Amino acid sequence: MSKYINPYTDFGFKKLFGTEANKDLLIDFLNELVDKKHKITDLTFKNNENPGELSEDRKAIFDIYCETVSGEKIIIEMQKAKINFFKDRAVFYTTFPIREQAEKGEWNFKLKPVYCIAILDFEFDKDLKNKDYKNIVTLKNQYCEEFYDKLKYIFIEMPRFNKKENELDTHFEKWLYFLKNLIEFENVPGILKEAVFEKGFKVAEIAALNKEQHEAYEKSLLQYWDIKSAVDTAFDDGKAEGIEQGIEQGIEQGIEKGIEQGKIEVIETMISEGFDFETISRLTKLPIEEIKKLQKN
Repeated sequence: MSKYINPYTDFGFKKLFGTEANKDLLIDFLNELVDKKHKITDLTFKNNENPGELSEDRKAIFDIYCETVSGEKIIIEMQKAKINFFKDRAVFYTTFPIREQAEKGEWNFKLKPVYCIAILDFEFDKDLKNKDYKNIVTLKNQYCEEFYDKLKYIFIEMPRFNKKENELDTHFEKWLYFLKNLIEFENVPGILKEAVFEKGFKVAEIAALNKEQHEAYEKSLLQYWDIKSAVDTAFDDGKAEGIEQGIEQGIEQGIEKGIEQGKIEVIETMISEGFDFETISRLTKLPIEEIKKLQKN
């Protein structure tokens, strides 16, 4: 197995960025993205589950939701697989931190800035002429003049970031290099021998996880592989019913074949990564004898 956790998993992402003990890592990362006038000195984690005003309203569950000491609201998402209407989802998510600022009684409607930052494990839009790994979206008028500076969407497409160690120019590129290659590292590379990254490596060590954390990580890793395999199978084949509605609707409408094949690929990957049969069986609910057959094949 890898020496370090996979940061694309729910467990890995929140272990690195979503805990009080490691919020200095998140602050350092975010300060590479927010406007200089919004530089973060401290932040607090807010409830990442946001219900609607009514019980039947659609709720939003963010990966990480935080607020800076000066009041900026920041949503951070790690999106594992491509889904349709992702832009709509991002806009919908930002309505929650906007609406929660409403005050009862007399109120002048003055809002604090809202950021939506999405780290994507897929290419956002292959048809875009711009091939930059980072897309920053703001509200502008027909003359491309800034209309409103308190709402910003930042989409980071990890597959587009392919710089090698000797090509890194900025602190932010070092962060992306760290995240993209973390599971491949055996030791801390020279260019990342800075206090913030050295702490990141220490936090990400699988050997440092306790038993409960290790089991949680294994389940999170399995979910990541399962989702990626199912999505890749469905989108690559182009045969899955409901594929044009995206992976979420596609699964609901029936891509059993894709999921079944995806599960097989997950098990094969776990075998190659060195998981023992008992662990694979416990996580996948597949009998050990069936797993052994897959190994022989």
